[in-house]
Amino acid sequence: MPNITKEDIHTIDETSFGYIFEQNATISLRSSEGLVRCNVYRPKTADKVPVLVTYGPYGKDTFYGDFHAKSFEEVNPEHRSEHSAWETPDPRFWTSKGYAVVRADERGIGQSSGLLDTMSRGTSEAFFEVVEWAAEQSWSSGKVGLLGISYYAGSQWRVAARKPKGLAAIIPWEGMSDYYRDRCRHGGILSNSFIKFWWNRQVVSNQYGRPANEDLNLSKDIDIEGPKRPKTSIGTIEGDLSEEERAANRRDQTRDNVENQFRDQEYYASKEYDMGDIDVPLLSVGNWGGILLHLRGNIEGYLHAGSKQKWLRMIVGRHDLPFYYKEEVDIQLSFLDCFLKGNDYKGWTTGKVPPVDLLLRKGDIGFNNALAEQSFTRRAETEWPISRTQYTNYYLTPNQVLTPYANQLPNTQSKITYKALGTIDAPHLVQFCTPAFEAVETEITGHLVAHLNVSLSPEMRGPTPSDIDLFLTLRHIAPSGKEVFYTGTAGDPVPLAKGWLRVTMRKVSVDHPKNRPWLPWREYLSTDVQPVIPGEVYAVDVEIWPTQVVVERGGKLVLEVSSGDTQGCGIFLHNDPKDRAPAKFQGLNHICFGPNYVNYLTLPVVPPK
Repeated sequence: MPNITKEDIHTIDETSFGYIFEQNATISLRSSEGLVRCNVYRPKTADKVPVLVTYGPYGKDTFYGDFHAKSFEEVNPEHRSEHSAWETPDPRFWTSKGYAVVRADERGIGQSSGLLDTMSRGTSEAFFEVVEWAAEQSWSSGKVGLLGISYYAGSQWRVAARKPKGLAAIIPWEGMSDYYRDRCRHGGILSNSFIKFWWNRQVVSNQYGRPANEDLNLSKDIDIEGPKRPKTSIGTIEGDLSEEERAANRRDQTRDNVENQFRDQEYYASKEYDMGDIDVPLLSVGNWGGILLHLRGNIEGYLHAGSKQKWLRMIVGRHDLPFYYKEEVDIQLSFLDCFLKGNDYKGWTTGKVPPVDLLLRKGDIGFNNALAEQSFTRRAETEWPISRTQYTNYYLTPNQVLTPYANQLPNTQSKITYKALGTIDAPHLVQFCTPAFEAVETEITGHLVAHLNVSLSPEMRGPTPSDIDLFLTLRHIAPSGKEVFYTGTAGDPVPLAKGWLRVTMRKVSVDHPKNRPWLPWREYLSTDVQPVIPGEVYAVDVEIWPTQVVVERGGKLVLEVSSGDTQGCGIFLHNDPKDRAPAKFQGLNHICFGPNYVNYLTLPVVPPK
């Protein structure tokens, strides 16, 4: 290790930029071994200023244009500068508005030593210390706000629940709040593909001690070592660590999530927290298109946070760009000015800003088209879910119709059969379609639940299956007969909504305070596992993530039931060979019909005000 002084590590540049730039300020940790290093960008003023803090795994020194060049080219020019970084507030813009920006390398990342264990209790405790450090600096007003996208949003829920000194407001922008249910195991099914992509390409490549110019050795396990560090992310100041040392200094999410299945296992349990402990002003911003990662977490976080002052705002578009739109930045700035500077010119504390601000999706305007999405209109509501919602059952029939009329159901028993273990390339599914809607407009806004009666049987010469994975998708068909797609996380075409359930994990915690008629609550504990036996019929309630759409006259909805991922899942595949082992799942799945087996989809129909 080279002989380095503290002065070599921590540098201050007061002349090169329109703000003061401190690199590698060091925070010694009390909660664990290691330390956190951060960059500080602050206005050239003698006044004490409020602070915006981000803490994450992508490298505080990694330039946005290097991390994702195409995305950076499309960002609002007001938020493109020499120190722009992926999914975080731009220092040039925010220092010009009277804020300091602290961008910290998460413990075990970049220039921060210690155990790399993303989204863990330990790293949340380190984040807690970073917030308190920012509040205590001589240039700080003592008030800290949190602002960031995705990972930089998901971590906000956890640290806010710990109530660090100085934390005054948070804006989790498209950020999952429930590690197990939102991110890792949808309905108990492992969402492995994204975790692998994210861990290998965006996290491990930035690990503390990783050589800046280390090439990917294809003879090694690529699940362990990702690509090179981004070229703007310099090597570790104290020197490189060997591959063996780095492996010992990290918890690998691609392995941990395969090896752990239940929330009462230490791996998942250690990441839990009580959303009710969050008490700072909260602006939760969710995206209707985030149907596989963040959407559920933003809505559930808003619902269960203990904050007396909290707001829910819904947007559309890719996950990377709307954060920098002028309209959205104006919202961020007014919220932070109110709670960090005491300047409430927008009316957050006087009732002028509605508790819930929805974006209504109407018409087929295409996807990944920010200009066309401006045609969607906004509507204020006083609560979520909307109190005037009419929860309406649409019944599945053996002839694959989705009807609102229960008297159209048959009196005889039958079943629809499809093969298990469908994949994105070879899906096995059945679809149920509504008749054309007759009203000029029918608004669907809120939470959905599907009640299904399912069974399984073995194939000839196949194994005896012992579980069923249900993959549900809600699709919107325009009056023209064309399916309407919406903008997904990465700009990909996505349907209205998706939901999942592993049938051995069907137990609903009916007495849990979070169990609601429109959202069955499952604990996903090892003690909740219930058997699935061939020939037996099981009634299950499947949570489908919230959605919003205005169906025009002549339009239709389609409920798709499949045994694996189908169109719209993008990089969020559920195809781990251990989690979806043929010995357990291969066979025939059935949806059962008859007087004792009524199947329906509950839609949240919202009448006009």
